[in-house]
Order: sequence, then C-alpha cells, then structure tokens
Amino acid sequence: MKRLFVSFIVLVFMSLTTVAFAREGESAQGQAAKPSSTVHFKPYGFFRTFFTFDTRESSSGTLNLYYYMPKDKLLNENNDDLNERNSFRFVSLTSRFGCDISGYQYGSMQVGGKVETDFYCLNGTVATLRLRQAYMTLKWAGLGSRDKNSALLLIGQAWHPMAADGPNAINLENGVPFNPFNRSPQVMMNYSFGRNLTFTGGFIYQMQYTSMGPSGKSADYMKYACTPEGYLGLTYKSGIGLTVKGGTDILSIKPRWEGTSGSNKINVGDRITTATPFVYLQYDHNLFQIKAKSVYASSGEHMNLLSGYGVSKIKADGDWEYTPMRSSVSFISARYGAKWQIMGMVGYIKNLGTAKALYSDGDASGDASMAGLTGPDYYFFNKSGYSNMNSMWRFTPTVAYNAGKLILALEYAHTAVQYGTYKESGYVNSKNGLADDGMHWVHNNRLQFVAKYIF
Repeated sequence: MKRLFVSFIVLVFMSLTTVAFAREGESAQGQAAKPSSTVHFKPYGFFRTFFTFDTRESSSGTLNLYYYMPKDKLLNENNDDLNERNSFRFVSLTSRFGCDISGYQYGSMQVGGKVETDFYCLNGTVATLRLRQAYMTLKWAGLGSRDKNSALLLIGQAWHPMAADGPNAINLENGVPFNPFNRSPQVMMNYSFGRNLTFTGGFIYQMQYTSMGPSGKSADYMKYACTPEGYLGLTYKSGIGLTVKGGTDILSIKPRWEGTSGSNKINVGDRITTATPFVYLQYDHNLFQIKAKSVYASSGEHMNLLSGYGVSKIKADGDWEYTPMRSSVSFISARYGAKWQIMGMVGYIKNLGTAKALYSDGDASGDASMAGLTGPDYYFFNKSGYSNMNSMWRFTPTVAYNAGKLILALEYAHTAVQYGTYKESGYVNSKNGLADDGMHWVHNNRLQFVAKYIF
C-alpha cells in the first residue's frame, strides 16, 4: 500500500506540472505574454432561516441544524426513554456571502478565483464568521492535437471532489452522513478530453474536517505523516444528460508520532493507509433529475462519514498497527419541477466492521467480562456518531416553491438507526469492531421549513 501511495504522488505531480511547462515553452518560442488587466467581480449570497422540529434527541451541530443521527435509548429506573422528547427552534445564522473573480488573462492562461464565507455555530450560541472557500484557478484551453482539450488547476480551499454532487435536499447537512462532506485546502488538476471525459487528480490537506486519533480530531496526524491526502477520479458526460463519475480517496496518516519505551520517550513509526472509492450516476431530462452515489468507506471520518479505525496490534518496539472500520454509504435522490419542485432522498449506511481484529484491551482491567473488547483508547470513531451503530437509513420527501430569488421549502426527514448494546460502556467487540448484541432500532421525525432570499 505504501508503494501504491508513492506511485500515486509521482503520477499526480507529473500531471500537475505537464501543462504549465508546456505553456511556458510556447511563450518562450513566441513573444512575451502580455497580461490583461480586466478583472470582473461577481458577488453573490443569501439570507436563510430554518424552522426545525424533532421528535427525538439527536447528534447534531450548528444549533441542531446540521443533523447526523438520533441518539440511542437512555432508560431511567422506570424504563422510560429520556431521549424520546420533542424539540423546536428557528435560527438565521447560516446566511452566506461570496464573490467570483474572473477576466484576468496572462498569455493563454485564464486566471480566476473565489472567496466565500458564512456564519456557523460550533459550540454555544454565538454565530461565528468563517471561511468556506478561497481558491484561485488557472485554465488553459485549446490543448491537444485538435485543440479541443483543456486543463484547469485549482489551488486553495474548495469542496473535496468526493463531497460534490450531493442529494436534492434543503437541509444544512446536504445529505450527511449518506454523502461525504468536506472542504479543504487542495491542489487539484482537471484535464478534459473534449467535452465528454475529464481526469481529476491532486492533493488535499486537512483543516476543519480532520481525522480522529489518540489526540481526538486533529490535522497533526497528516502533518507528521508528511503525506497529503490524494485523489484520482474520472468523469464522463454524454450528450443525452448522463453523467458518470468514479474515483478514489487515498489517506495515509500517523495516529502517533511519539511513544514510550519504559520511562523513555521515543519516536514511533505508526501509520495507517486507506483507500475509499466511490461511484456516482446522474441523469437529467427537461425538469427531471435523478442521481445516486455509493461509497465504500475505509475509515473516512475526515469526510464526515460515520466511521473510524482502531489499533490491531501493539508491537514490542512500541509501534502500533491499525485497521480501518469499513462501511457502505449510499443514497439515491430525485427532483422534478421548476417553480414548484418535488424532491427527496433515500439514504442507507451499513457498518461492515473492521478489516482485522482489534487489539483487546479488556483483559487489562482484570474483569473477565471485558475480555475480547476494545475501548475508546484504542478505537477512534467519528465523534459525531456512535460506535454501536450497525445500520441506518433516511427518507426525505421535500416540496419547494421558487419565486424568483425567494425560495420557500418544507422537508420531512425520517431517520432510523439500528444500534447494538455495548457489553461494557463504550467497548466494542474486538473481533469486528462492532457492538452486535441486543440489536434495536430508534427513530426520529424531523419537520423543517426554510425561507431563503438569494442575491
């Protein structure tokens, strides 16, 4: 796997530099390129208010608007479920402002960019202004033997290639956790062969959306690994409204870079390398659109997927070996209409367990009932989810009215989660990384209305 990752790094680096060197050669043979000073700024944004009602306590963020999943049962002495209670709120903190920049040209290279910000609320009730996207684009057209190819190099913070093409929905989470969600600093090249086929490859660095590990959520696991996240993908667009995409995300991190040998601190060689492939289909015809995506997640918590990884072995030299949690994540979504739109999504997640058996730390407690179990010190699951989740589905019928720049929409979302019962609090089965005893379902009904003004 390590050789595969190194080969991938070399391949994408060659792709990113080929176009630039080719265009420099053309400039050297002719006259010096003269830059164009014409730059166009196009501001955009919206004001948005959500009105949200839930029938169950749930894992969610941004004042409960960014929804993940309903919480497991919490029974009191009377066997009443304390998490089964209604709640309601309405807030306007997710308004957004951005600006697209275009028009500048240097020789045959077109230069553009985007900066975008919005408000969110990570903890507490104070709205915070944050950076969503900030990138520059360099575009070359008229490439190839028939001058029909083009290349676009993106540098900066933008949507992760696997997070694009979400379901048709009005919710803030855009289909999470049934669709990857991630914006990160990146260097990404799109090379298009005519109008139909596009190759995408590049590198990504973690910032807001990070991996889990012994120190919690952190970008340090990538920082000390010295290997940025990689992506390779292909997109095919037919002339009849069909789009097909496929790609793979490659992640190689160091969950620990320092350990102990007796009372002595030492450098350790820990590393876990994973590959997460996906496939995406979309068909458009007049006012109708249908799309579907399926991801085979190997870890993937840095993309807001409900997954993680754990320790599979503790070696005598102090190094740890790791194994990823695998899951199948899919959705199908459709939309019809223009002024009045009907849309919806059906999503499904299946937790497939770890690729290898986990290190069993239950024996160390001296309690025989904990033998064969792995606790949170050696198992790192997305903190927005729960490691005793085994499967999950969601259904979101939605109706929207588009009155020019004003949008009014109503969405109903039913989310069901199948939980297993922990043998000991927070400990999963070391054989497969699951809590697979006492399987039971919990449900949440969410009714959400949104009023949005676009400018």
